[in-house]
Amino acid sequence: QFCSILERPLISYTLQALERVCWIKDIVVAVTGENMEVMKSIIQKYQHKRISLVEAGVTRHRSIFSGLKALAEDQLNSKLSKPEVVIIHDAVRPFVEEDVLLKVVTAAKEHGAAGAIRPLVSTVISPSADGCLDHSLERARHRASEMPQAFLFDVIYEAYQQCTDYDLEFGTECLQLALKYCRTKAKLVEGSPDLWKVTYKRDLYAAESIIKEIISQEICVVMDSKEDNKHVGHLLEEVLKSELNHVKVTSEALCHAGRHLQQIILDQCYNFVCVNVMTSDFQETQKLLSMLEESNLSILYPVVVVSVHFLDFKLVPPSQKMENLMQIKEFSKKVKERNILLYGLLISYPQDEQKLQESLRQGAIIIASLVKERNSGLIGQLLIA
Repeated sequence: QFCSILERPLISYTLQALERVCWIKDIVVAVTGENMEVMKSIIQKYQHKRISLVEAGVTRHRSIFSGLKALAEDQLNSKLSKPEVVIIHDAVRPFVEEDVLLKVVTAAKEHGAAGAIRPLVSTVISPSADGCLDHSLERARHRASEMPQAFLFDVIYEAYQQCTDYDLEFGTECLQLALKYCRTKAKLVEGSPDLWKVTYKRDLYAAESIIKEIISQEICVVMDSKEDNKHVGHLLEEVLKSELNHVKVTSEALCHAGRHLQQIILDQCYNFVCVNVMTSDFQETQKLLSMLEESNLSILYPVVVVSVHFLDFKLVPPSQKMENLMQIKEFSKKVKERNILLYGLLISYPQDEQKLQESLRQGAIIIASLVKERNSGLIGQLLIA
């Protein structure tokens, strides 16, 4: 749960998924003593809210019991109060959606307990003592138990109070405890494919790919407010829309007030293409970077900014233009500290309409790659289309 994805701990993504759900009142995280300060720093750095920490036990069930005790006991100065329904979730399942949480909570209110399930992808077999096959289960009749699970608080708390040391030490299934000690049969709710658990190192790469896919679904093209609709900035926007038909492409003018652009930032767009047409330097890009830094948008995810510049190579020597644009390296170092990834893109601007379209198409492909990959090793580079 403390492994980094895009330089941010996995557990922070899980907390974010739960914090988005306004009807979840409190989030209790069970943390081992040696990781308590690490967890506190994560909460502070990523500005997580409604989080309380309790010391975890040496096993899964002991950790859950510790969290339930914190909710059950009215402690002096405690912000926690006993809930009607409690959700139990894994720190390493960051992609849980509100609709699944709502389904298990609704089912738990009616049946006392509920849990998400998924079809088995492999057949489960039981080996004998000598390492040979003893028997196998019929896969179609069984399901994999996933998280989240939800319970009427009094049901699951009573179950944990009654369970044995053996249960606490070796058990893993909370639904079974509710059945065994409270005779509460859990309602099983079909879960979505994104409930999988990040377990192995390769899962981290898969999770990173999913997160990149999620935050690369929108690109805002920012351009000078003086640009007319036939200028290259709008031409680039049209090519982006054509080439990236699965991505939402919007455009906004970088005027002094910037209200519309500020709203896009507030709505959490993490990809910006800043078109510098009226000037040969980074004035427009600097304005955008200042707005992004003030917004704190990049606390949770890295923000990609592609500073686009146009040049007719026949009129201006590339070396002259490149020399002016190499200051992008200094800008990129500065904003990288705020989790903003700045890239430069120099697009050939020939008078020939067909050649211009090809240059814009190549530029769109480069922009798509930068947005999707978020390669920090390329920041400060000036790419040419």
